[in-house]
Amino acid sequence: MTLITSISGIRGTLGGKAGEGLSPVDIMKYTIAYGSWLQNRFPEERLSVLIGRDARISGPVVNNMVVSTLQFMGIDIIDAGMVPTPTIGIGVREYKCHGGIIITASHNPKNWNALKLLNEKGEFLNSAQGEEMMAYTHNNNFTYVTADKIGKYTLEESAIEMHIEKVLALDLVDADAIANADFHVVIDAVNSVGGIAVPELLEALGVRKITELFCDPNGLFPHNPEPLPENLSIISEEVAKSNANVGFALDPDADRLAIICNNGEMFGEEYTLVSVADYVLQHTKGNTVSNLSSSQALKDITLKNGAEYHASAVGEINVVEKMKEVNAVIGGEGNGGIIYPPIHYGRDALTGIALFLTHLAKTGKTVKGIKKDLPDYFISKHKIELSPGIDLSDILSKISEKYSKHSIDKTDGVKIHFDNEWVHLRKSNTEPIIRIYAESDSEVKSESLAKKLMRDISELIR
Repeated sequence: MTLITSISGIRGTLGGKAGEGLSPVDIMKYTIAYGSWLQNRFPEERLSVLIGRDARISGPVVNNMVVSTLQFMGIDIIDAGMVPTPTIGIGVREYKCHGGIIITASHNPKNWNALKLLNEKGEFLNSAQGEEMMAYTHNNNFTYVTADKIGKYTLEESAIEMHIEKVLALDLVDADAIANADFHVVIDAVNSVGGIAVPELLEALGVRKITELFCDPNGLFPHNPEPLPENLSIISEEVAKSNANVGFALDPDADRLAIICNNGEMFGEEYTLVSVADYVLQHTKGNTVSNLSSSQALKDITLKNGAEYHASAVGEINVVEKMKEVNAVIGGEGNGGIIYPPIHYGRDALTGIALFLTHLAKTGKTVKGIKKDLPDYFISKHKIELSPGIDLSDILSKISEKYSKHSIDKTDGVKIHFDNEWVHLRKSNTEPIIRIYAESDSEVKSESLAKKLMRDISELIR
């Protein structure tokens, strides 16, 4: 059993003893702490919290626990039901709530679930806010309300429609151009909330031919739910077989977007952000941000457009804070996460789809053609499972010593720069693993670099 608390929320596996996974006791404990944090933040106000969830099978039970716990604290609930994570982020401000909770373990398998916690801006709690909230988990002296003060419950059934309307209203989204292009689009929504939202979005954008794969939101993931190339063979085959223009694959909470080329090849999750940023930068002058594990291709196109690129620690809120600091016009993460400030400071696959299709329609190129115009890099992504008792800090320190002659960034783990290639080692925010990412100008070079560092780590662990 696993329980992880981080800037990405409270995430764990179902089952087992309290404190060792996401048990009912832990769900209540962290929900109460979050509610208490909000009460301390807004002591004179009647509080409301927006709730949403992905389609995973544990969602309804966890949702009921979270909702009733907050109601017993006198907090009103607006329940948006099954919706994408970005819908809740946007909705917190739209419905004037004091916070939001998305019940989703994102790309993790079906036995995982999580509480993603948002502040009054609809953004993830930053490190200081997270520490404040976590302090309440050590307080057992909570006070609950009497029957006549129990929080009200409201079901909000139009949150996705609200989200889509805001996407369509973006200046750089051109529904007429998309409709005139007469695209054939294939979707793999891994039987979760993208299967509800994305077909509605595409229809609103004027796409008339949509092939839906795994769009029944029953939570029965047909393959590993992380939208990585090794998990997307079915949509790849379908795009090629049906001669579709493009394929879009999402994770269970629809904040990450992977693109499939018209010939069935992977566009590359790293290039989701790069391609959309290239389009945005052609029409909006400004800086960009991605995390340290993302492709340097974003830096290349940013410099080409006369702007500045900045890197942040991994984690959505870290990217957001850096974007605000440098006034970035677009940012995100190399896992297919696009953050576009005109709609919301959060990863949003729906906005990414609309911007990419507009770009595709206006260029008149194929998806493969768009990819050819972007800087050509290859990232190798690996991971090593962490056993109990491993001192990761000591391992990273020794790695830094070994490669001290090279440029090293210790903002988040250890990133080592070798001329025109790099390798980044860090502990995951969402799983008990070390992530090893390496990038170079060829697949062979990036893979070789990653495996070299994996051998170094393995020797140190032994």
